[in-house]
Amino acid sequence: MANRTLKESQDVVDQYISQFKEGYFSPLAMLARLTEELGELAREVNHHYGEKPKKSSEDKKTVEEELGDMFFVLICLANSLNIDLDDALKTVMHKFETRDKDRWTKKEGETTHE
Repeated sequence: MANRTLKESQDVVDQYISQFKEGYFSPLAMLARLTEELGELAREVNHHYGEKPKKSSEDKKTVEEELGDMFFVLICLANSLNIDLDDALKTVMHKFETRDKDRWTKKEGETTHE
């Protein structure tokens, strides 16, 4: 798969969901699903980087797979609410680059990305 912009990713997900009569779930249902996926991601991170190894009977999942599941549901939620994720990211980055610009210790020679 080629690299995609957030907008292209939103379009791909929308094309996929649009083929079904049910369409997008309600925002509340998607929030519950996002929470469920976050729990699965936390479990995988704990298995790989924490103190709790997987049982031999557990499915082989990866952190990448769980992040992908979260990303899909997040895109579904954004699409259902007509939120452009590129705009949302620009807004949050502006906040971090202004309000929080002096909050962390910068590496020598580093500048902000605009």
